[in-house]
Parts: sequence; C-alpha cells; structure tokens
Amino acid sequence: MTKVLVVDDSALMRRLLTGLLSGAGFQVAAARNGAEGVRQLTDWAPDVVTLDVNMPEMDGLTALSLMMQARPTPVVMVSSLTERGAAATFEALALGAVDFVAKPGGTISLTVDAIAEQLIAKVRAASRARPRGQAAAARTTPRPAAARSPSPPLPAARAGDVPGVVVIGVSTGGPRTLEDIVPALPADFPWPVLIAQHMPGSFTDTFARRLDGLSRITVQECRQTLPLAPGHAYIGQGGTDMVVVERLGRLAVQPRPEAPGHPWHPSVDVLVDSAMRCLPAGRIVGVQLTGMGNDGARTMALLKQRGGRTIAESKDSAVVFGMPAELIELGGASLVLPSADIGRQLCHWATRHA
Repeated sequence: MTKVLVVDDSALMRRLLTGLLSGAGFQVAAARNGAEGVRQLTDWAPDVVTLDVNMPEMDGLTALSLMMQARPTPVVMVSSLTERGAAATFEALALGAVDFVAKPGGTISLTVDAIAEQLIAKVRAASRARPRGQAAAARTTPRPAAARSPSPPLPAARAGDVPGVVVIGVSTGGPRTLEDIVPALPADFPWPVLIAQHMPGSFTDTFARRLDGLSRITVQECRQTLPLAPGHAYIGQGGTDMVVVERLGRLAVQPRPEAPGHPWHPSVDVLVDSAMRCLPAGRIVGVQLTGMGNDGARTMALLKQRGGRTIAESKDSAVVFGMPAELIELGGASLVLPSADIGRQLCHWATRHA
C-alpha cells in the first residue's frame, strides 16, 4: 500500500486530506508543520508527501529543501491561488517537487471536494515518479546514429510565415524540465516555440514570467491573439486551449475555450492539430515531455507520419514517463533524448533549416 504523508498546519485540512486519501486506498500519516514533516519523512519513510507552502515554524520551501537532502521523495505541493502562492510553487518545483494542486479557497470543508479527483490522480502519479534530483542525475547521451541521421529537405516557407515552429507538450514535472530546455535556446532562435503545459489559469502567467527571466528568448503567456515571431516562446493560458491560426497572411496563436472531449488543458493534441492545419508537417518539430496520460501522443505520431520531426523525452530524465512513453509506443518519436539534450537538438534542426 502506498504511504502518503500529509504536511499541513491546518487541523481541518489535515483531517480532510487524510480522509480523502485514505478513502482512495492510501496509507496516510499527518504532520502539523514542516519540521515535524521532515522528522516523519525519515522515521516513517512515506512514498509520497503532500506539503503545504505557508506554515509556521518551518515553511514548505524550507521543509522541501531539507527533505530532498535527507531522503529525496516525490512531493506534491498544496498551494494557494494567489500570485505569491504561485511564485512559491514554482520555487518548490525548482527545488524538486513533482507537482502541485491549488488549495481551495473560502470554506475549506465545502470546496476540498473540488480538488479531490485531481489530488488523488497526482498522488498516484507521484508514487510512480522519481524526484527531480534523481531524474536530473541520470543523464545519457543520445544514440549517435539516430541523432546524426540525415534530415530530408524541408519545404520552403510561404511569404509572411515563420520558417517553422516547435510545439512542446508537457504535464507533471514540466516546469523544471522546461527550465532545462527553453533557457538553452539562443536569443536569435529562428523558430517560435509553442508550449502546452497542463496548468491552472492562475499559475501560467507567473510561470511564463519566471521562465522569461531565465531565458534568452522572450517567453509570454498567450492571453490574446499574438503574431508568431522568432526568438519567442508562447505558453498556453491555463483554462484555455492555445491554437495556431492565420491572420492577414501571418501566423499567430490565440486562446480558445477548452475543447470538449480533451481531458487535459491546455491541450497538446489541440495545439499540434492546429499547427498542422497552418504549416506543412516538415516545418513543425513536436516535443513530448514528462507527464501522465497520453495528451499529444496521437497528433505527434501523425505529425511524424506526415514528415515532421518529433522528440520524446527519455525515461532517464522524465519525472513521469507517461506522455513520452505513449508517443514512443505509437512509433511516433524521431528521437528519444534526455531533457538536457533537447535544446541542443532543437538548435541543430532549426538553424539548419531556418
């Protein structure tokens, strides 16, 4: 039975989360603050920890840092929906947390049910994940023959179009993984980068600004119709799907309401499909990164069949080897690479065919 340690200073929240997770079949223990959580991590050896961010005595970020030193364990942060809470969440992900859920606001006992399904799914995924500290250490070099295989000539770009686009799909473990890839791109990277990261709407703006501060290219959230430009990355706004469109002879991205029939948003499948409607497959590179589920696998496999290029993150670096594994299983990966090598490969393809 999977053991889960709930760390939260609110007695009500501890009781609700303990009951929720116990009812889902987990063995659960609770800690009242970060210091107690660190002690129980060593004494009880849980498989997963849920960790509140704001706590007295020892806050969640300090506790997380100590946990990763003492006994690296998959951690799911429980974060407030405020801008400050979002910033702390991304700091936690950088320190090694696997994922996060947004703490319900208002009357906790009335709203905790809203996160029940999401929390249980993320704890289950975390139980199969490796903390980022372990994943990052497992670097492998790409298979030389595959990485150096000759590329077919690309069709010429139409007037007014960008030379091509990189489309990235990512979920659990994504923010830290994207920090391996996007900052590795030069300021003059010739292809726009479009990112569908499964994330609530209250977090994507903070994440875009954080990634922009770490990168040489410009990173922004897609809150409105934006023309595509080289040296720019666009992150789909949470609560919407981002799509590629043509406006006045130019390619652009814009947010649209979440498409029915797609369980994850911003949807990778919707984004890739829209890119293929506006550009020849040979001018699209698809990248499938860490995450649970199969969003993007079908459309990226189709992209490869039509002459596009695709990269699946390898099991060596993926926090959750779900989405990349689905793409590989469909025969849709041109290359399988650890995250540390993906930026270099994108530069090779894009600059060669800019």
